[in-house]
Amino acid sequence: MFKKILIANRGEIACRVIKTARRMGIATVAVYSDADARAPFVRMADEAVHIGPAPAAQSYLIADTIIAACKATGADAVHPGYGFLSERTSFAQALADEGIAFVGPPVNAIAAMGDKIESKKLAKAAGVNVVPGFVGEIDNTEHAVRISAEIGYPVMMKASAGGGGKGMRLAYTEQDVREGFEAVKREGLNSFGDDRVFIEKFILNPRHIEIQILGDQHGNIVYLNERECSIQRRHQKVVEEAPSPFVTPKMRRAMGEQCVALSRAVGYYSAGTVELIVSGADPTGESFYFLEMNTRLQVEHPVTEAITGIDLVEQMIRVAAGEKLAFAQDDIGIDGWAIENRVYAEDPYRGFLPSTGRLVRYQPPVPGWQDDGAANGRRGIDGVRVDDGVFEGGEVSMFYDPMIAKLITWGETRDEAADKQVAALDAFEIEGLGHNIDFVSAIMQHPRFRSGALTTGFIAEEYPDGFHGAPASDDLRRSLAAMAGFLATARADRARRVDGQLGDRLDPPAAWSVLIDGERFAVELQADLVTVDGTAIGIDMEYTPGDRLVHADIDGDALTVKVDALRTGFHLTTRGASHRVDVLPQRVAPLVAHMIEKIPPDLSKFLICPMPGLLVALHVGPGDSVEAGQPLAVVEAMKMENILRAEKSGTVKLVNASAGDSLAVDAIILEME
Repeated sequence: MFKKILIANRGEIACRVIKTARRMGIATVAVYSDADARAPFVRMADEAVHIGPAPAAQSYLIADTIIAACKATGADAVHPGYGFLSERTSFAQALADEGIAFVGPPVNAIAAMGDKIESKKLAKAAGVNVVPGFVGEIDNTEHAVRISAEIGYPVMMKASAGGGGKGMRLAYTEQDVREGFEAVKREGLNSFGDDRVFIEKFILNPRHIEIQILGDQHGNIVYLNERECSIQRRHQKVVEEAPSPFVTPKMRRAMGEQCVALSRAVGYYSAGTVELIVSGADPTGESFYFLEMNTRLQVEHPVTEAITGIDLVEQMIRVAAGEKLAFAQDDIGIDGWAIENRVYAEDPYRGFLPSTGRLVRYQPPVPGWQDDGAANGRRGIDGVRVDDGVFEGGEVSMFYDPMIAKLITWGETRDEAADKQVAALDAFEIEGLGHNIDFVSAIMQHPRFRSGALTTGFIAEEYPDGFHGAPASDDLRRSLAAMAGFLATARADRARRVDGQLGDRLDPPAAWSVLIDGERFAVELQADLVTVDGTAIGIDMEYTPGDRLVHADIDGDALTVKVDALRTGFHLTTRGASHRVDVLPQRVAPLVAHMIEKIPPDLSKFLICPMPGLLVALHVGPGDSVEAGQPLAVVEAMKMENILRAEKSGTVKLVNASAGDSLAVDAIILEME
């Protein structure tokens, strides 16, 4: 077994590998850029080596620097994690040349399956179903337009070396191809050093299902069931679960055996994932097609670990050390259900724009039940796992992926795992930048998600006008009204007691007028009894003004709420939405109608940069006429290109930026007449 492993990665996956290596008694080495000098994975490792500036192209993607770190520390193996150099054949070969073990598959397998164009040719030759498309290199935009017309719309354009949702564009028309082809080439070149693109037919009502493969160097290969990854945004996975609610035992066996056969054809060992696209329109579930094989550990591997009890990182290390698998296919079962949500630094209320900055507050939910003060009084949840690599006070940088953490829950049933997600997301505290916690909570509660009727179009279909928060039921609004009355009373009582400012005989109001989502409630508190519109509500909670997270038991149901105090009430965030709650004494509430409403300024004539990023392209100049919806500029942030379009027709008056400029959030790019 290895004595020391270097992790050629960063963030949560570096932390994940270090934890398993430590349990196995293996020393670890971290490599880090300038931006990661204070990161948790650097502190967790036994040794750490600085490898360069923040941009990945100057640090994590330089193989020679990482190999030098191996030599300097005496590391006898490298775990690449995912992304960066994990599927770079030249890196794996360079390690082999230096006598350093690569904790991953053989070079020939990476070469065969890492190139999407070549892998499709190989899969087709092996008799595996592949999606109809053009398997070859595309010369230019005109060539792409001709190919797309021959295949038939809609089509998917993909960077050959792409992954992680980058370098992908869905085209429904010729105009989509003309607008998107060059962007796919640029994203492929910038993220993977390869600008080749291929085009294939887009399967209608598609489900994205993948099979986890694990093999050793002695010819043993097994499949560890499937994961459903259909809920995606811009081809980036958001929610993953295992098993799939769509896959039958017969289908699971057919998929698994086919994926094992493909892996065997390329001499595969270590962990890998075969991604499949499945037609949800086929009631038999037999129409599945090979998409690609990821020759590395997947971001979503924890859900497979949760239902099989197999530590995939440990198995990768043991396989790399030459050990045989200790189990066979018949030993692998399915225990319960697991769901993973990716917590991203993006703002779903602003069109999912990337959000960078400092984590002013970061408190993930506590796994397990904590009632002994060990978790500072924070309530834990059984069946919860959080994989992260950030810390309170740290910064989410524009140089890397926007994922903050992965939240994994396990339950005996799918509904139980989803319920635990909702509860854990309510207890997840992030302040300082935008995040998608409300959004993924809303998905967990969505009737369509609960039914299992998923496709890769779920988000676009269910939120066509953007995300505005999860809808609140009548019962939830009444519960929040009761809580608001309780919170307001506690705040008023504290004001009365602090330094005797209001006098000892001035009691807080007992009757409150509470306004939530445009609906007004009459809340009264008498001793331990709370009534909302005359109906008694049983409420058990404690609150001290200044508390950020409040746990309540309302009519027997647990509810966790984030509380932000306002002058006239609170922002209460729970169950996938933030509610402004105005709370006033009932005798004062009628006066609100006489207050002057402040009208926000009209900013529609400005093109404003929605996130910090690089202005890649500017398509118009002063005096140009534009139409509503016309692309005006392209801004790159967190390795993704974002097209900014005109909100309305008009003429460009002034241009305040040039291609190549680094822009701050809310910077004015141009102004219309």
